[in-house]
Amino acid sequence: MLLSNSLAISHEIIKRVVKQGDTVVDATMGNGNDTLLLAGLVGEKGKVYSFDIQEAALKNTEKKLREAGVSGIVELICDGHQNIDNYVPNGIRAVMFNLGYLPKGDHSIATKACTTIEALKKSMELLMDGGDITIVIYYGGDSGFEEKESVLEYIKTIDCKKYSVLVCDFVNQINCPPIAVCIEKIRK
Repeated sequence: MLLSNSLAISHEIIKRVVKQGDTVVDATMGNGNDTLLLAGLVGEKGKVYSFDIQEAALKNTEKKLREAGVSGIVELICDGHQNIDNYVPNGIRAVMFNLGYLPKGDHSIATKACTTIEALKKSMELLMDGGDITIVIYYGGDSGFEEKESVLEYIKTIDCKKYSVLVCDFVNQINCPPIAVCIEKIRK
């Protein structure tokens, strides 16, 4: 069901955009679920770049990819997503962000507004026309509020002649439901 949650919306957008042979990015690797999804979509001729700053995330993802038999098309990068332009070529089809902390991980190690916005700016420049960036903004409990506000303010400033920006917010759900954002580079 498309409207079940923000992650489902993000996945549905990505599944509609990414094709076999594409180059894509998981900007927030976590436990590798989005990396695995992207690897399945781009296939053997595609390429996935996946970023995280935590060794635990890389180890969890590497194991998941190896078990699925797709590790050969994925480059795992232990670096912050704000450095995307040091690793990823121009002309990427999609970038996925899940903001917050590593599930079941240390809440003090989480994405931050300043590096996320820098990564978004660089990702938008690397996108091919018609390419998409999805962002799932997790916040609530003890973290994520400042990043949520900063990212939502930033995306309002994106040039509407170059990008379309969609925000999906589940306004009738309790307990700070994640927010889905999609940024699409307009075809020239």
